[in-house]
Amino acid sequence: MDIAAEVARLKREKDAVILAHYYVPSETQALADYVGDSFYLARLARTLDCSTIVLCGVSFMAESAKMLNPARTVLLPDPTADCPMAHMVRKADVDAVKAQYNDLAVVCYINSTAEIKSWSDVCVTSSNAVKVVRELPQHNILFIPDMHLGHYVSLQVPEKNFILNRGYCPIHHKMILAEVEELETQYPNAKVIAHPECPQEILDEADYIGSTKQMIDYVAESDAQEFIVLTVEGVRREMELATAGSGKRFYFTRTTPICVNMAKVTPDKVLACLRDGTGEVGMPDCVDAATTPLERMLELAAR
Repeated sequence: MDIAAEVARLKREKDAVILAHYYVPSETQALADYVGDSFYLARLARTLDCSTIVLCGVSFMAESAKMLNPARTVLLPDPTADCPMAHMVRKADVDAVKAQYNDLAVVCYINSTAEIKSWSDVCVTSSNAVKVVRELPQHNILFIPDMHLGHYVSLQVPEKNFILNRGYCPIHHKMILAEVEELETQYPNAKVIAHPECPQEILDEADYIGSTKQMIDYVAESDAQEFIVLTVEGVRREMELATAGSGKRFYFTRTTPICVNMAKVTPDKVLACLRDGTGEVGMPDCVDAATTPLERMLELAAR
């Protein structure tokens, strides 16, 4: 069976649009109508003219899409595809910081569950976190759940006081400095580009730090021909598409950075969920409290 042709037929039949994150397998990205990072997908989902959204990513992304599109059906091809970092916050810790600090904003990375978003004042993504935090009137910032992104933002906005949570993306957190240095020795002319979910010792090696989309734009616009890419390997496809015909080359660490949860979202699962309507995402009980920080993110990021 030609999966791509069958998916295309079912999309027309079900009035569906497929959104895919950069980190799902390249063959899944190839089936999508739109490929992007979490901010792009969250913003785009609200503008679509369709009855069904198939979200090729992990559960928090589908949950956010549903909250922003309550009237649409949202399908997650593999409901077990989850993000460990999305759960790495304790309510007791958030409450303790709220009790300790006045003039506090709880800033929640979009890579989080709806429940954790509901504890927050505003959501951010890696592409808009610096801008959104700068726009906030509060001086004290509790940044949850990702301590590495929070630390990176704190260096860009030094006029504010940051309190960091001990969450992290397992893939970026486990980047090995020695493997980065190995690549730097092997490819001395390569530009090193890194995602801000990486620890500081990895970011210290980078010529450029940015969100996945910002990294793609950087390699497309750069005069360099070689790049050491410090993020999940799934971004390779979009980098190659963005630089087609240029001869640019991309190198990843020896311990290949693959998100095991994103890897679950395979073309056959996309086909099955479209065909059978499986993996439908329900509206979380805390929808009102969780949607408010998402809406505020979209508002502040658009200024």
